[in-house]
Amino acid sequence: MTGKTVLIVDDEAPIREMIAVALEMADYDYLEAADAREAHALIVDKHPDLVLLDWMLPGTSGVELARRLKKEEATCDIPIIMLTAKVEEDNKIQGLEVGADDYITKPFSPRELVARLKAVLRRATPPGVDSPIEVKGLTLDPVGHRVTTEEGALTMGPTEYRLLQFFMTHQERVYTRSQLLDQVWGGNVYVEERTVDVHIRRLRKALGDQYDHLIQTVRGTGYRFSVRAA
Repeated sequence: MTGKTVLIVDDEAPIREMIAVALEMADYDYLEAADAREAHALIVDKHPDLVLLDWMLPGTSGVELARRLKKEEATCDIPIIMLTAKVEEDNKIQGLEVGADDYITKPFSPRELVARLKAVLRRATPPGVDSPIEVKGLTLDPVGHRVTTEEGALTMGPTEYRLLQFFMTHQERVYTRSQLLDQVWGGNVYVEERTVDVHIRRLRKALGDQYDHLIQTVRGTGYRFSVRAA
């Protein structure tokens, strides 16, 4: 598998099934939603790598959902491809103006869909998600799921690894405990904010004396990953 998850949002089951088959053949994982409410819950909880979003949905439209996703900090970076039967140029412009990364009109071929999807994912994937990222000799390899230094591999739990990966791909920004819970644990996982402190301590211990200073406490706010002095 590619390790990428795509959320299919369409109220027509046959279209979702056709897209799901195409994604399976291309080695992508997928999730399905029939309306905007279900889609938003899955996006917050599962953090898919890309959303295939139908324009015409019951209740809240796809374009309104796209606008909401791009306004929310936790979801604004998730790429969106709009799927629609609308071919008028104004509709395409409207979809792109709310933040959609691409636009495919129905009917479309599965091969075209997968090709456009791959192109959007390539543009949207930051270092540390597919390719290794290195900071002052500390290297995180997402493919091998390893963290190494010049002295060898570091041992850490899966939550500490996800925390470090998030920090290394979002450097120099302060995140509250609540934001870290949303980004690392998932928005619908109910754990106390002090759980973040426990895992931060474990991560610092795993990093050791040479690198633990990179995880900085910002009093009254939260934490940041920084190579600068606190």
